[in-house]
Amino acid sequence: MQSTTTTALSYKTHPTLNPTFLPDPPTFASFVKNISVSFVSMRLYVYVLEAKDLPVKDSYVNLQVGKHKSKTRILRNTIVPVWNDEFVFRVHGTDEELVVSVYHHVEEPKIFSGSGNLLGRIWIPLWSVAAEKNQTLPPTWFPLERPKTGKFINKECGKIFLTMSLHGISYETSVNHVLCAHSNNNIEEPKELEVSCISCQDIFSSKTPSRKIAEGKYLMKTIANRLEKIFHKNEEALRSDDSSELSSTLSDYEDCMEEHSSSCSFVEAIEMMQSRYNGQDKMPENLQGGILLDQLYIVSSHDLNAFLFSPDSQFSKNLAEVQGTKDVQEGPWMWKSGATSDLTRAVSYTKAATKLVKAVKATEEQTYIRADGREFVVSVSVSTPDVPYGSTFKVELLYKIMPGPELSSGEELSHLVVSWGINFLQKTMMRGMIEGGVRQGLKESFDQFASLLTQNFKIFDMVSVSNKDDVLETLGAEHRSDWQLATEYFWNLTVVSAIFMAMYFLVHSLLSEPSNLQGLEFKGLDLPDSLGELITSGILVIQLERVYNMISHFIQARLQRGSDHGVKAQGDGWVLTIALIEGINLASLVSTEFSDPYVVFTCNGKTRTSSVKLQTRDPQWNEMLEFDAMEEPPSVLDVEVFDFDGPFELATSLGHAEINFVKHTSTELADMWVPLEGKLAQSSQSKLHLRMFVDNNKGVEMIREYLTKMEKEVGKKLSLRSPQKNSTFQKLFILPPEEFLISDFTCHLKRKMPLQGRLFLSSRIVGFYANLFGHKAKFFFLWEDIEDIQVLPPSLASMGSPTLVIILRKDRGLDARHGAKSQDEEGRLKFYFQSFASFNGASRTIMALWRTRTLTPDQKAQISEEQEDQDDTSIMLEDAGSFPDVEDAKLSKVFTAELPININSLMEIFDGGKLEHKIMEKSGCLNYATTTWEPVKPDVFERRLSYKFNRHVSVFGGEVICTQQKFPIPNNEGWIVNEVMALQGVPFDDHFHVHFRYQMEKSHDHSDSSCMCDVYIGVTWLKSIKFQQRITWNITKKFAHRLKEIFEVVDTDREILFRTQQDS
Repeated sequence: MQSTTTTALSYKTHPTLNPTFLPDPPTFASFVKNISVSFVSMRLYVYVLEAKDLPVKDSYVNLQVGKHKSKTRILRNTIVPVWNDEFVFRVHGTDEELVVSVYHHVEEPKIFSGSGNLLGRIWIPLWSVAAEKNQTLPPTWFPLERPKTGKFINKECGKIFLTMSLHGISYETSVNHVLCAHSNNNIEEPKELEVSCISCQDIFSSKTPSRKIAEGKYLMKTIANRLEKIFHKNEEALRSDDSSELSSTLSDYEDCMEEHSSSCSFVEAIEMMQSRYNGQDKMPENLQGGILLDQLYIVSSHDLNAFLFSPDSQFSKNLAEVQGTKDVQEGPWMWKSGATSDLTRAVSYTKAATKLVKAVKATEEQTYIRADGREFVVSVSVSTPDVPYGSTFKVELLYKIMPGPELSSGEELSHLVVSWGINFLQKTMMRGMIEGGVRQGLKESFDQFASLLTQNFKIFDMVSVSNKDDVLETLGAEHRSDWQLATEYFWNLTVVSAIFMAMYFLVHSLLSEPSNLQGLEFKGLDLPDSLGELITSGILVIQLERVYNMISHFIQARLQRGSDHGVKAQGDGWVLTIALIEGINLASLVSTEFSDPYVVFTCNGKTRTSSVKLQTRDPQWNEMLEFDAMEEPPSVLDVEVFDFDGPFELATSLGHAEINFVKHTSTELADMWVPLEGKLAQSSQSKLHLRMFVDNNKGVEMIREYLTKMEKEVGKKLSLRSPQKNSTFQKLFILPPEEFLISDFTCHLKRKMPLQGRLFLSSRIVGFYANLFGHKAKFFFLWEDIEDIQVLPPSLASMGSPTLVIILRKDRGLDARHGAKSQDEEGRLKFYFQSFASFNGASRTIMALWRTRTLTPDQKAQISEEQEDQDDTSIMLEDAGSFPDVEDAKLSKVFTAELPININSLMEIFDGGKLEHKIMEKSGCLNYATTTWEPVKPDVFERRLSYKFNRHVSVFGGEVICTQQKFPIPNNEGWIVNEVMALQGVPFDDHFHVHFRYQMEKSHDHSDSSCMCDVYIGVTWLKSIKFQQRITWNITKKFAHRLKEIFEVVDTDREILFRTQQDS
């Protein structure tokens, strides 16, 4: 598909020719020997592409090199078969040749002649392939030679389209005045050979490499044409005059030189087309299938053309990698003969398999039909014969690259338009199915095409250069009043006919005289006197009832809108503004009626509602909705369209969508068509037209305030990153400009093998990036996607480091699934991070950011209002020089009981043994660990505890670090254990400590088999907040219940304690 130049290289010695027309055998043998190539480990690759003008429909191709044979598949019911088959032969020298035979397939078995009739045959010598540039014969149409016997000896046999190449060659070529040696032969046309001899001498006297290649091709074409005339022309044609023969030879030479021009560079070829352009051709129309891509890019049209279609384009390689395309082979750009010279090339590849279609081979023929330096048009014909019914059609694509409008900044724009169509080669009943499948496949492919192109060139949108205020002002001007909407809603046949009938009845009543009482009538009751009057009255009542319902529905719908439209945002921070323009193809619950749609937007727990549009599938809103200022930029906007059925009815969803602000640029958000999901919406292909703007009305100061607030949650200093680092972070993950980096940590991502990289934390995402010897791994997910964060204790598998496990919600973060270690049975992705330089710092930062993003706006506002000026110095338990004085805390008794065990046995639950671990694990403690008791003062001992609450104890989980001291009561009456608990991973964990006192002493009867146990609880506040009383009450209640459960476990397992007592 790269070139339609016909190369006559097929020849075969005819056994019945007059010997006087052939060179002497020794001379001809010396000719073949003089064009010699020495080969090492050579393979011949033959690509049978297609055929045309065949006299029959069912055909296949046989190929033979030496004793090796191969055959294509049989294609039925077409005279233009497209095989696209590849064959490989091992060859050993230049004296071998490729024999290509085309057969007509017949169903009747033939014992002696096979299962087909020969249509035509060609012979191609291998030295002709070796003489080509890069040892590759470009795709060429070869005319088939008629068979000498059979039913097709008097019919035109058609042509076959082949390309072939030799691989693994190390060779040297020598041609030693071949044609000059023929001057002594007994040929009837000596003048031609004389001209050939002169040209041959000119060839080898030239020192220019390109001239040698071109003249070498001229030599080969002269030989091929000469042999063709010997074998195919009759005696009368061979006796033509010398001038005609000389003209033919020179014509062959010109053709050869034209072929040589195809080897010029891509830039030179484009410049040549530009020089030939006369300015009279019109820009071709878009193809009938529709538009696949219509976009403006900030790049010149010349550069965009070179970026897309130049040889060895990096964009083509990247696109093939994204789409999973393999075995891509691009032919060189070449000229093809025709009314005008067109530049063309062939591209073959294997398309990636889909859910419905296996991996298939495809061949593209790309042709420049216009290139004037500013406007470029490329036509592409795609053949996919391996797909179902693939031989019945070809897909046509048309790329148009034109200059865009001029910008005041001086930047050049290019306008890229890609359209498509289908060329059906024969009739088929599956036409509709084929068009639908092609449309869907092209849409998916060009979505990837556009996405990849956007990464290289910036999109220009007219909306992006417009001021946001101008856009919103236009919407305000377009908004219609209630009177206009009422007029549009009530101006219909139902209302008009009801009003007309009511007026008609009223005028009739005024003009008519009172009738006499008849039948069952009495004074004040006038009944219809006939069936016609009864029917007319019924119709009037029904019409008036419908009008009443419409008026009631309209009033309810206007009240439903509320006050969201036009209300300005309050506060400072990130403000989200949504312009709801219109909707198309909105679904309806009843196919015969229209819906009454309205839209509800939800972001960060806040909602905004549009007005109700009555009785329409394509509503026009033109409304502006603003969300109050937020402390951090919004991540996700939930959009849902409802059908209004009255204020007391449950609204029915017509479709929903989720817009991820992180994955869209501000330009894309400024003008977006959002497809709706859901059964009703997808069946109707419903869409909403939105324009969204995210603005920070305080600038950098807002980011500083956010970081200052997060410092209190994290417990460490958070610095504002430099613009350069923020920009690098945004480019790395392709994030919008409002995203800012908060912190980053070096760690390992645990998959099959640990992968060292860097974990990035920003206001909206958690991202990971690694680059190991050029192999890059990159992904991110939103904070809102996280369902749970767990900490696993150090193990041998984690190289002695704790592991942070991030668990995402079901069906969330699917773009990052390649970084997940596992996926549980509920479909949740799990990410394992370990080997942090400072695990405590990293885990605290991650937990704090996650909690902040998951709190509702009301909770955040309440916390912000109730916080006062606080002392930034936190008393950390592990940094305290001495054990805090429990007496300073106000303790209250929360538990008292008499236990049927002695004091020594009860103290076993404080010695760090198996019994303590068993009881604490049953009471909801995970990863329970203790240190040994160490003396700190006379008769005073101290130890440390650490564990984590499970989700049944605390919804936040939370880590616990405790310090315990014990000392005996005088006179050996018992023991007192004081405990100070510091919580981590719960809201306001750095604001307070919890104090416990366990007092265990002998029972009142001084029995050794029982003891009294009293437990006291108090809360010490390190930082003052207004609602600390509420938190104190919650902590006291929760731990009182937990202590009761612990001692119930002790009472349940007292048999173990008795055993312990007996042993002691």
